[in-house]
Amino acid sequence: AGSQCLSLTGLQCFFCSLPGATAAVYKQWIPNTNFETASNWDKGRVPCARDVVHFEKDKVVSVFVRSPHALTDMYLPLNGEFVLASGAAFTASDGSWDPGCDSGGTVRFADAEHRAWFDPTLWQDVLSSGEPRPSGPIFSVDEERVPCRYDDVIFPPETSFRINTDSSQPVIQLRSISVMGQELNTPSSWAGYLQGPSAPLQFHGNGTLQVTGTGCPDKSGCACGNALDGPRICAALLRASGSQCPEPACQSPLQPLGHCCGICGATINLDFTPDFDLQKYQDRLVQELLSQPKYAGVRMAISKVHKAQTFLGIMSRSSTPLIQIVLIDDRAGAQAGTAAEQVAADIMDSIAQHGEALGISSGKMEVATGSTASGQVGIHPVSKITAGTVMGLLFSLLLLGGILFLYRKGKLR
Repeated sequence: AGSQCLSLTGLQCFFCSLPGATAAVYKQWIPNTNFETASNWDKGRVPCARDVVHFEKDKVVSVFVRSPHALTDMYLPLNGEFVLASGAAFTASDGSWDPGCDSGGTVRFADAEHRAWFDPTLWQDVLSSGEPRPSGPIFSVDEERVPCRYDDVIFPPETSFRINTDSSQPVIQLRSISVMGQELNTPSSWAGYLQGPSAPLQFHGNGTLQVTGTGCPDKSGCACGNALDGPRICAALLRASGSQCPEPACQSPLQPLGHCCGICGATINLDFTPDFDLQKYQDRLVQELLSQPKYAGVRMAISKVHKAQTFLGIMSRSSTPLIQIVLIDDRAGAQAGTAAEQVAADIMDSIAQHGEALGISSGKMEVATGSTASGQVGIHPVSKITAGTVMGLLFSLLLLGGILFLYRKGKLR
């Protein structure tokens, strides 16, 4: 079947029939600007034959149209496009009665300018088929609910969209972007798409999307890369939930890196060696612990993060990579976080026994439950003497030597 194109003054209009299989994707954009989506109209319904359709003249928009529509009148934007599927069309209403359109009126297209790239509520995890990922024991901290630098991004086929890419980083890196069923997974293919007429109507904002075509090269995992936009992500998330975090059941909730609100449960920070394999370790924890019936309500987020270093209480510009495990559960009241705490304890016991073989040099656990305050529960080094121990001893000796020198010089009493 062919495609149709509606030619209107001041309105770019075409249909790109883009063949190609949908590649494996990780995060999919949820909203659209389709003509047939009822929520895109101020009256909550699709326009019908007795309606006057009104697009704001100064709003840039791309609109996908799936089917034919008869309308009384239509006011168009100065800059925009209609993307017509095969068989789609617009015709002037002849005034005949439409059973689904008893009372005509002006129907306005909703403003899509506010839909932001860094809004976690507008993305969903998907399988390689593009279907939503089934709910399970694995979740993501808030910064990782938005596409990370090595993720595949998909905009569903036969949908139009407009997305604000305002960012605190000059370039937003991704492995690939799929638009209209076509996967763009090389810098050149993405550059070619950006030069087309649709891209400026779909993407706006100061952030520049960059397709690299490469996945994470490190088996120990790669940091998401959204830390600079963490405040933007949290602002969008809190705006959607009423401008404040939910009140946790524990007195001193934990604050995982990359997460917007405090949690009841447990966190574990792992120091690792080059032998550590993040995916294999995640699978191991799911199979050995989270699959147990007694831990059915426990969920886990695990990823590599970069933690800022401190020296004598002063924040350093440098950061150290570590593996962060976040554990939460579905218990309430005084029991909130207690199941997650038990899973964390089991993980720490496993590290003490098998950590070296797994590529884990040490682990630090913190817990906060409905019945206890948060606090560091334990540090389990795998080797007897770690680099941190050696550095600590050297620092202590230098400090004592300095004090002795100042005492002998008479500058210290």
